[in-house]
Amino acid sequence: MIYRKFKDIELSALGFGCMRLPVVNDVYKDIDVELTRKMVAYAMASGVNYYDTAWGYHDGMSETVMGKILAEYPRDKFYLADKFPGYDSANWDKVEEIFEKQLKKCGVEYFDFYLFHNVCEMNIDAYLDDKKYGIYTYLKKQKQNGRIKHLGFSVHGDMKCMTRFLDAYGKDMEFGQIQLNYLDWEFQNAKAKVELLKERNIPIWVMEPLRGGRLANLDAPDAAELKKMRPDENVPAWAFRFLQTIPEVTVILSGMSDMEQVTDNVKTFKTDKPLSRAELDAIAGIADRMTGSKLPCTACRYCTSHCPKGLDIPEMIKLYNEHRFTGGGFIAPMVVGTYAEDKKPSACIGCRSCEKVCPQNIKISEMMSDFTARLK
Repeated sequence: MIYRKFKDIELSALGFGCMRLPVVNDVYKDIDVELTRKMVAYAMASGVNYYDTAWGYHDGMSETVMGKILAEYPRDKFYLADKFPGYDSANWDKVEEIFEKQLKKCGVEYFDFYLFHNVCEMNIDAYLDDKKYGIYTYLKKQKQNGRIKHLGFSVHGDMKCMTRFLDAYGKDMEFGQIQLNYLDWEFQNAKAKVELLKERNIPIWVMEPLRGGRLANLDAPDAAELKKMRPDENVPAWAFRFLQTIPEVTVILSGMSDMEQVTDNVKTFKTDKPLSRAELDAIAGIADRMTGSKLPCTACRYCTSHCPKGLDIPEMIKLYNEHRFTGGGFIAPMVVGTYAEDKKPSACIGCRSCEKVCPQNIKISEMMSDFTARLK
């Protein structure tokens, strides 16, 4: 197992994500406990020492199940991460109540790692309003009391949102967890988030290394291209090797759902094999082909100066591209949900003034209409 140095401890580069545990009869909250126990046993025996759960995973059951399973091991043999569920506004004034329940559900006296969960446009103001909600002050106190060993954050918001959070709390953030993979390197501008964390000397934790499984199942021609370059490597391994190429990455979380995924991942993380320049070019080409149908907005903003409704069209197009590629998901609805009604895609009146000045000839009015329909 590859290990990465973090302060005075050694963390397995492969982290066991507990959001996609095996379930019974496709019921999300009905975790297959025995299979999960076997998966954890194999991971533990293979040197995986980082386990990541959260309040909302498996409708609240992930913490409970993982707490029971991890209780079978010495407490100093694993590092447990949990998160404050600030993605739900109903939780903003309940940080103490939730934190105490999480400790009990997990059966521990402290969390090795604890995160502000999903910093994004929807909750950034609440996270930063410490006078009203006190989330930051409370979590800092728990760290001082030793009930949180290391404090960090995860983020799905854009660069502006992430920068606001770091400007306020960055001095206390020991690690930052971002969605990072070779598809989102350009598509979601993940490379900019990597640079921002690098500038702030904050180690990187990775979520969605396989983009929800999309990078584990490539089209046959793309898979064949990679196989030719590394005959002994399977397709998912390429996504992990890409992340091994980024020096600032410390922990790579994988939400494993069956024993095969565990054994495959453990095999990959036995060795450190970063990608060469030619190999990086190859996966960049695959990413381009996968996102090739995206609208080619360059954010020149000519359109916004001609929109009578004052809509942020480049931002809409970026969210539309993400929502269409993913086939849904939560990011676009989450962000658009923070907009005033007269600033949402549905506010477009179809005047086409923007289209007359678009250098890329994007049919913006049609995009707005389709986006509105997809968000319903």
